[in-house]
Formats: sequence, C-alpha cells, structure tokens
Amino acid sequence: MAQWDRLCSLSAQYKQQLDELYDKDVLSMEVRHYLAVWIERQEWKRAAQDYNLAMVLYQNLLDNLDIQYSRFVHEVAFLQQHNIRRYKQNFQRYQDDPCLLASNILWYLEREKEILRNADLADQIEQEAVENEVQVLIHFLYSKTPLLPEKVQCMEHAMCCLEEQQDEFDFKYQTFMMEAVTDEAVKKDQEKHFQVLINNVNACRKSVLADIGKHLDKTKEVIDLLVRKELVEWQRRQQKACIGAPVSVCLDQMEKWFTRVAACLIQVREFLGKLDELVGKVTYADDPIKLKKPGLQQKTDKLLHELIKSSFVVETQPTMPQGKGPLVLRTNVQFSVKTRLLVKFPELNNFMKVKVFMDSLKCREVPQIKGYRRFNVLGTAVKALNMAESQNGRMVADFRHLTLKEQKSGGGKGGSDISLSVMEELHIICFDTVFQYKDLSIPLQASSLPVVIISNSSQQQSAWASILWFNMISQDTKDVMFFANCPAATWPQFGEMLSWQFLAAADRGLAEEQLEMIARKLFGIKQDYNNCNVSWSKFSKDNPPDTFWVWFDGILVMVKTHLEDLWRNGHIMGFVSKGKEKLLLKKKQSGTFLLRFSESVIGGITFSWVETSPSAGEPDVKSVQPFTQVYLKQIPFVEILRSFQILEAGNVPVNPLIYLYPNTPKDEAFGKYYSKESEGTRPFPLTCLKHENSPYIKYIKTKLVFVSKEYPDEDVPTSPALFFYPEALSELPEISFQELMSLSPQT
Repeated sequence: MAQWDRLCSLSAQYKQQLDELYDKDVLSMEVRHYLAVWIERQEWKRAAQDYNLAMVLYQNLLDNLDIQYSRFVHEVAFLQQHNIRRYKQNFQRYQDDPCLLASNILWYLEREKEILRNADLADQIEQEAVENEVQVLIHFLYSKTPLLPEKVQCMEHAMCCLEEQQDEFDFKYQTFMMEAVTDEAVKKDQEKHFQVLINNVNACRKSVLADIGKHLDKTKEVIDLLVRKELVEWQRRQQKACIGAPVSVCLDQMEKWFTRVAACLIQVREFLGKLDELVGKVTYADDPIKLKKPGLQQKTDKLLHELIKSSFVVETQPTMPQGKGPLVLRTNVQFSVKTRLLVKFPELNNFMKVKVFMDSLKCREVPQIKGYRRFNVLGTAVKALNMAESQNGRMVADFRHLTLKEQKSGGGKGGSDISLSVMEELHIICFDTVFQYKDLSIPLQASSLPVVIISNSSQQQSAWASILWFNMISQDTKDVMFFANCPAATWPQFGEMLSWQFLAAADRGLAEEQLEMIARKLFGIKQDYNNCNVSWSKFSKDNPPDTFWVWFDGILVMVKTHLEDLWRNGHIMGFVSKGKEKLLLKKKQSGTFLLRFSESVIGGITFSWVETSPSAGEPDVKSVQPFTQVYLKQIPFVEILRSFQILEAGNVPVNPLIYLYPNTPKDEAFGKYYSKESEGTRPFPLTCLKHENSPYIKYIKTKLVFVSKEYPDEDVPTSPALFFYPEALSELPEISFQELMSLSPQT
C-alpha cells in the first residue's frame, strides 16, 4: 500500500498528527493528496543535493499541477481550480533553488514515516499480551473504571429512595403536628408509626453514607494506580521516547480513565451537597450525616484534587523544528511545546488559560552553581486549553512560536566551586493554569523535562549528548543538579540507548554483534559486559574533540543522510573490528566484501574484500580508505560499490567486489538502489591503480577526481564520472591521462 494511502487509513489520533504536520504553506495537503503516487516515486534525497535533478523534478511538479488543474476544469470544480492555481504560484519561489523544494518535500515524507512507525508500534503493543506488572495494571484499570459510573448510578438511585422516604416522613409528621391530635391512644400509635419511618430514614442514610465510603475506597485504589503507577510509567516512557525508544506515549486511553474518575468524584460531591439539604429539612440526635459527612467530604475533595493536579501534563516536549531531537533549545530560535489536560469536560473548552514561564523556583535552588544562567520566555506565552486544536477534541494548549532570551547579569558570576558547562546546565519550562468547574478552583502546574539551552548550532551535538545521558539514567524529571554529581550508566542501559539512536535514524537498531564491538572499543576484551559501567566523561568528555559520542554521532549522521536504505535493509555490517573482519572474510570465496564504519575516521565508511589465489598462500584482505560525507555528497555510495575497480599490473581494471558478505551477489544486493539514469551513459569506472610490488600497510589511499569523456556516438551524452587513484603516484608505474582515458569502461 502506498505511503499516503496508509496514512489516510490510520485512526483519528494519527490523522490529527498528519493534520498538524500539514498546517503550513510549504507543502499543502491537497497537493500531497492529488500527486501522492508521483511524489512517492521520486528521488527527493538525491535531488536535494543534485541541482539538475531537482530542476527536472520541479518542472515535473508544475506540469503535474497543470494536469490536475485541467482535470478540475473538465469537472467544473471551481474551488479546486482556484486552489491548484494558488499552489502553483507558491511553488514559483523555488525556481532559483529547486534543491530547497526537494529538501522540504523529503522532510515531509520523513515525518510521515515517523507517524506510520508510531502507529505500527501502537498496533503491535495492543496485539501483544505481555503478562507483566504494567499489563496487570492496565487490565485492572480497564475492569474497574467502567464500574465506577455504574456504582454512582446505584448511589443516585439510593439517594432518590432516601429523599422519597424523608419526604414521606416530613409530610406526615408536619400534617400530624398541624392536626393537633388529642386522643392519647391515637397519638401513641402515630408516634410509633413516625418512629418506624424515621428509623427507615436513618437506616437509609447510613446505607447511602456506607456506599459513598466504599465507593471512595475503590476510587482511591484506582487513583493510586492511575497517578502513582500508570502516569509515572507514561512519564518514563516519554523520557525514553524523547531519545528514540520505540515506546507508545499515547494519552487517549489515560484521558478516558482520568475523565471517568473525575466525573464520578464530582457527582459524589453533588450527593454530599444533597445530604446537606436533607439535613436542613430533617435532623435528629446521632444523625449519621452530621457524624460522617465531613470526613467523606474531606476524602472526596482530597482525591479529586490529587486526580486533577496530576491530569495536567506536557504531552509534547519542547522541540525546535530543525534540532537533533527534543529538549535542546537555542536562544532566539522558535520552539514548540504542547500541554494537555487529561480531564476532558466540554464545558471547560477555551475557559482555562495556560501560562508558560521558566521555573524560577529551580533557578533559586541552584545559586551555588557558578555562572548558572537565567532565561525569559518570549512569544505568545498565554493560551487557552482548546478542544478545537485537535481533531478528536483533546484539551490542549499548543505553543508553537516560543523563544528564549538570556537575562543579562548585572554583577560578577559568583558561586561556589561547583561549575557546569553549558551542556550540563539543565533548565525546566513550567506551565500554570487553574481548573475551574462549578464551585471547584484548583491551581495546576506542569513542567517539561529538563532542557539544555544553547546559543549556537555548533553546540547541538554536545547538547544532545546531555539529553541522551539524563533521560537514559535519571527518573527524577526535575533534577536540574543531575550533572553536578553525574552517575554512570550500566552497559545494558548504554547499549540499548545507542541502539535506539539507529532505530530512530534509520528504522533499524543495533544487533548483539554490533553492540559487542562497541563494548570492546570501550572496555577491551571481556567475557561479560553486563557488569561494566560507562561514565559521563568516557561518553562525552574524554579525548576531545574526538570523543566517543562525536565518533558515534558522526556515523549516525552519515547513515541518516546517505546510507539510510542500506542500513535499514541490513547491507551494512557497520560495527565490526578489523580483526573480526579478517576472520570473517578469510573464510569466504574471493571477491566477498563487507561494509563497516571506520574506527579512526569520524563519519567514515569503508569496504574490505578478500582476494584468494592458488599461487598465493593465505587469503589477503584489503580495505579502501574510508569514504566520508565529502565523497558521499558527490556520488551515492551504491554507485561507488557498483563502479569501483582496481587496476592490476598491466593497467587491467578489475572490480574486486563480487559478493556481499556472506554470499549475496553484489548486483542482487544493491541493484535496486542503482541510478537508472546512468545505465546507458557508460560512466568512466571508479578505479584504484594497483602495482604488484606496492606494499599495503593499512589502506589503499585514494583520491577523487571528476573525469569527462566524449563518445563519438551522439546518442550517448558526455558523462562526468568519479575517478579514484592513489595519492602516492610516485610509487606506481607511469601512466598518462590519455592512457587513462583510453581505458574501456566496458572492461
């Protein structure tokens, strides 16, 4: 099924996310819908870096809009004609920069994939019946919360019965008093009758009060599980989701539970108010309402306050549009954040105002930190909880255009010996509102997860490392002093977090073998890494500027930018040591190769292959100098693999890459990624010159040159190609440029 068709078939909550995605004029939802098939078939990633291809796609887009316009003219759809004409005019601004258009469309397609991944994950979670504490809790909430309204209905019926009994007693007693009966025998009989009636009223009052007490006990049990267990679990899942974990953070079911319980408690308050009215009409010695009602009122209000206070949450954490991830904010750059009230009463729509501000209390708690900065929130800092902003009527306040500005410090930077870098300085953004419903008025506050605030885009990589570390380890979501005494991470924690980064970047996490190579890089060779710990310094501070995180993130960026499809489909072994690589390849047939990330070059990938010869002894494993983004921006990696050749003695070009490890023919593995445009153009081969007597120490060093060749065949255009040769030409046999150009690309 096409990507757009899958999106259109999702449930309402994911369609809401899609609606929020297409709320700007960069790419309209109508254009995405009408041109869905064409848009999904184009190579937008390559076009974002290839001006000529981007211009072709830009012109094709305009042509497709013209076709769509003609169709609406034929159908006499005036409104659609008008919209298509306006959209085409908007796209004119990309005429001078079609690569920007390709980049924008690619961004939307990637965000759509994220929505689909979240939807698939939610479906998977619903289908899997895992018997653990969380599942038991959810089962309890599913089974108990529907019973609360039923119990309230029973109590409502009991209240009606009590009121009828009391009215009967009151009417008869008032009539008796007005008649002034003088016959003592009759009077005694009537008094006995009234005693029976009042006893019934008293028994009914006790029964109603007992039912309310039992109901509050059950409600407290539900609230304890809901607030102290399920909500806490959700907050922890949200922390993990912020750093790439594949967990569900949907709040829709929790909203149903919160709303149901709150509605029941509010109705209990009304019952207690009704009991006050009944006491005002009829009371007596040892009246159970006077004795027990105050305690029940106090318990009801306490439960309701606890529930309501917990129902105000930050649903979407602070995020910059072009950041590495959430919770890293840059001064004077817009960010968005969304709050949500889980108690959904339509009467509160647009009634509750939410104010956003920096947590000054936390700032006052850290005066001992040397140079700790202060910030103000700028932009529309007050918004109403609005059901109209979400498709399914959630009570949300969506702040989309906030910025941060640092407060200027008047004096020197005092403080104790504690000093944190900007990347270790944590801040919290808070939100205030007041829950006002009938006679209830409850002040509420929610706070974001700790954020790192930077002033330059070059700090994003280090700031994201801090966010990863905090949310991997800390479960205290308000601990701004976390890095003052930073704990270590266990290897299972750390390895899982690293795997999440690849899963979030390219839909495929790290296998056990890949994690083992990383563990060996960090700890050396050990039998078991589960008891090993990784310190914050080892992760992000040791050996600057080439820290472990800089090395790892360089690989992530390269994979996300240039190798996403290859990584997702398992073609890149990636994390494998040189020693392990040789052991694997020497057991394979000649021409077997594998792809691995460089351990020494930041953001580099190389391939190694095995050569065997009957005359030679042990199989020989060779590696190419790693390719970085400098190379990959100029030619796709699959084209390098496709056309790579090495000149043997006698200047005979040979492609040494035949089988992708373990034994998949190269074209079978990578054929679907090859550029179709180059099939008939006979590009000059990517070649490495090799000499029989040239010693190989570590890598065959290569140099990148663009070469063009004119062919006599007019149907075949001149095609620029990449030519690789060693930098140390003095060590190789002499060969002229004319000789190079005379080499047949067909060889």
